[in-house]
Amino acid sequence: MINLRDQRIKQTERAKSNVKKKDDPSAIKEREVPQHPSCLFFQYNTQLGPPYYILVDTNFINFSIKAKLDLVQSMMDCLYAKCIPCITDCVMAEIEKLGQKYRVALRIAKDPRFERLPCTHKGTYADDCLVQRVTQHKCYIVATVDRDLKRRIRKIPGVPIMYISNHRYNIERMPDDYGAPRF
Repeated sequence: MINLRDQRIKQTERAKSNVKKKDDPSAIKEREVPQHPSCLFFQYNTQLGPPYYILVDTNFINFSIKAKLDLVQSMMDCLYAKCIPCITDCVMAEIEKLGQKYRVALRIAKDPRFERLPCTHKGTYADDCLVQRVTQHKCYIVATVDRDLKRRIRKIPGVPIMYISNHRYNIERMPDDYGAPRF
């Protein structure tokens, strides 16, 4: 058995730390509560309003080309207001990776009417990038056709989703005060 005064034992290990402090019942208990964004009034997002900033996903551009829809004009027809499509660096990189077949989508994405949003994180996975950006700043509408991304965004309160159905743009989870009537 090693003696407590042995030189191989560190100073912190010599002191007996097995003594537990009893909790004081009269002490004030602190606990961490997640901070909810102040822009939300229940599920109603007060930060949303014209001009709308719309985060565009890669497949949304591709499906818009397939349906022969002009992105900016169709967004304005859907929301009855000015729309500013936003493209993150990750989405742009994803379109560039698709190659020569999707050069029309790349040309549309480089349109000067689109706002470029720089990314600071590592990697180029666009879905994670969009979900992270929307979680931090709830002033965006997300335009996507991807089922998995839609499912992930539905879990975030106060973020509307724009999608394509019947050769036109539709929006879900948007307050009724804004935009075109639902069909």
